[in-house]
Amino acid sequence: MLDALANLSPATVAIVIAVLAMFSVGGLLYAVLYPRLNTDKNHDKRLGSVMSGHNTVKHETSHRADGDARRKTVQNQLKALEEKQEARRKKSTKPAYSDWMSQAGLGWSKQKFYAVSALVAVVFFLVAHFTGQHLIIKIGALFVGGFGAPRVFVSHRRKKRLAAFLEEFPNAVDVIVRGVKAGLPLNDCIRIIASEAKEPVASEFFRMSEAQGLGIHISEAAQNLASRIPLPEVNFFSIVVAIQSQSGGSLSEALGNLSKVLRDRKAMKGKIKAVSSEAKSSAAIIGSLPVIVGLLVYLLNPEYMMLLFTETTGNIILGVSAVWMFIGVMIMRGMINFEI
Repeated sequence: MLDALANLSPATVAIVIAVLAMFSVGGLLYAVLYPRLNTDKNHDKRLGSVMSGHNTVKHETSHRADGDARRKTVQNQLKALEEKQEARRKKSTKPAYSDWMSQAGLGWSKQKFYAVSALVAVVFFLVAHFTGQHLIIKIGALFVGGFGAPRVFVSHRRKKRLAAFLEEFPNAVDVIVRGVKAGLPLNDCIRIIASEAKEPVASEFFRMSEAQGLGIHISEAAQNLASRIPLPEVNFFSIVVAIQSQSGGSLSEALGNLSKVLRDRKAMKGKIKAVSSEAKSSAAIIGSLPVIVGLLVYLLNPEYMMLLFTETTGNIILGVSAVWMFIGVMIMRGMINFEI
């Protein structure tokens, strides 16, 4: 090989040496720079993966932010509805005259109510007068007839009507659930209830359907229903309808859960009534026993009992006894009455 190189011309030898030197320098540079180039490539790969992960995290964060925003919107709506319901509950304890009469199922005007109260007061006064009662008893009968008896009558009618509504209301909710699952709009379900349900549910849902026909939104119509019927169950219904109409969701599932809650509450009230019936009977016997014993003693010995009415000491004893009896009755009433 050395002899072959010796036979070459000096120009050829110079070219061969230059090519070999170029390859040597190139190999040396590749050996020196390859780790750095590989590091840059890995860096770019890691940067790409980090950016991809960042985009994924950003997407998840955006999705979570949307969910949080929707949840916050629902919470704000619930808070506003709860404030309205709280104000409505405060008004229900002292309802306006028109609401009071409407909840009792009576269409009396104020003038008619006052006329009935005056008539009842006159009747009570005449009964006390013709039975030969004392003037104080006559005035008391006049007061009870004018201010007590009519209000007790309306309150009794109101309580009875609300109880009848609560009895039928779960069936009405079930009609809406089945109708929505079958594809019927909520408005049609309300019309079905208005035409086929028992009173007073039918009349109240008919007013709700009429309000929708006049252009009132379904959520507002449901809130008006809760105003006319101040029951917690109706408040639940109005809240569910309002949330569904504003935020969407499965109305049939929400009302199905509501129907289950209503029936569970009804069953719980029945159990409480059964458990507390014995206590109520005992309280009634204990409360009426002093009066019954007093009447029996009066029938056996009237002069002995009349000392309580004719003597000052007897009047004081009767007054103190009445106060203590009232306190005992209120305590027993609080012990046997349960609210759920």
